[in-house]
Amino acid sequence: MHSNKIVIVTGAGNGIGRATAIRFAKEGHHLVLVDIDQQALALVASTIASSYEVEQLILAGDLAEPSFLGRVVEAAMEKFGRIDVLVNNAAWRTIGTMRNMDHETWEKTIKVCLTAPAFLAKHVAAAMEQINLPCVIINISSMMSDRPAGTSPAYIASKGGIEALTRELAVTYGRSGIRVLTVKPGFIDTELSKDYTTTAGESIADQLGSYLNDATPLKSPGAPEDIANGIFWLSTGQAAFMTGTAITIDGGFTTSMNSYQLKKAQFPKEF
Repeated sequence: MHSNKIVIVTGAGNGIGRATAIRFAKEGHHLVLVDIDQQALALVASTIASSYEVEQLILAGDLAEPSFLGRVVEAAMEKFGRIDVLVNNAAWRTIGTMRNMDHETWEKTIKVCLTAPAFLAKHVAAAMEQINLPCVIINISSMMSDRPAGTSPAYIASKGGIEALTRELAVTYGRSGIRVLTVKPGFIDTELSKDYTTTAGESIADQLGSYLNDATPLKSPGAPEDIANGIFWLSTGQAAFMTGTAITIDGGFTTSMNSYQLKKAQFPKEF
């Protein structure tokens, strides 16, 4: 793929999206940064501008609004004339079980986490087909699609759906030279991993983090940059024969059956 790609990153204001935008900027690629938080977008754009000589297009809006999806692609094409990479990273979710899930919350979660990526991919793929060059769409899922906690039903449903969507789009657009892939982050140190509370409002994020770290072979949460590096690599020619599949980046959490505390209880000298 040629140098100076045009890369759309949704949810670019914070966490994995922010790290991904910076990772592509570091390699000299131009950016279309999308987020609902205008202030967060301005901050990441300023950070990038201070260190890297790349062009940026900042688009603040709600991905749950279908008209905004079309505007993102139109604005990107108007400024840059092409799109090489789409990273569908933006997400929204609440914490609560299906017992108390209301229809409005379910619908909003599905709109942001599944419907928006699907139709943004559709619009972007149509633009990609115009340039007749190898292009990539990367959807961000979660290890929780395989290891749910029972506390985010709409989010889990959307992440399972986006993995199936990835396979479908890889088949649909493969002959146009468009690869479609999923990245499944594990426990990553972002604001989204710190909003777990009891019904009384007491934070249990530290307790949850301790449990996850003790069950992870590499012993710690990942950094947003760890996921950004994986996303970037998948967008390069080094991954040119990969499409329709998912890459898990979780420090080994989903491969380990139990905590290291239990392993040590069973084999104290071996763990």
